[in-house]
Amino acid sequence: MTGDEGVRPIPGPTPGPIPGSLTEEQAGRMLAEMNEVIRAGEEMRKLRTEMIKVFTGLGWTQDKIARLTGMSQPAVSKQVAKYKAQEPLPQIGLSLDQGDAPWLEGRLWGLAEEIAAAHPDTARCARRVDAVARGRKRFTPRDVDELRRLVEEDLRLHREDLPGSYREAYDAISRGLDVPSGATTTDTPASVRRTLAHRIQRDRLGDGT
Repeated sequence: MTGDEGVRPIPGPTPGPIPGSLTEEQAGRMLAEMNEVIRAGEEMRKLRTEMIKVFTGLGWTQDKIARLTGMSQPAVSKQVAKYKAQEPLPQIGLSLDQGDAPWLEGRLWGLAEEIAAAHPDTARCARRVDAVARGRKRFTPRDVDELRRLVEEDLRLHREDLPGSYREAYDAISRGLDVPSGATTTDTPASVRRTLAHRIQRDRLGDGT
């Protein structure tokens, strides 16, 4: 029997986090933010594809669509040829006063962006608008309700500075969201309708109408 026999090694301390290394929580938050950006990019590509379909339905030329989307003419031509083979192409009304939820949500989004642009440092809705633009907030019922609350608060806080058309727009949007007219009569994706309503609402408010 040697002197080493029967002697068990004393276990050392369990290795802990390496100083200066990432914790699991930090890594999780970092990757979640990356995934949000990736997801937003994928959603924007899909939305652009759907918008090309809308432009094709409006009779726009391939050259115009390529110029506006920043895509190559062959890529646009391929998309347009595919859509023209489908019948019918979507017919989208561009009247601001439409009662389906995606359209009203788009109007609310546009109104909130106008308020945030007018009061970038004090608008309560500014951070929410930025989160929507970056794809970090969706148009879930909860998020829409929160955006409505922030917009209403901004309209109250900045009532002396904002045109009366902002309050009129909000009142119409709010009534529509409280008593929605039901599903849209078109098969156009909700994201496309929100985007169109958002742009039209901002332009109308910018024109003072």
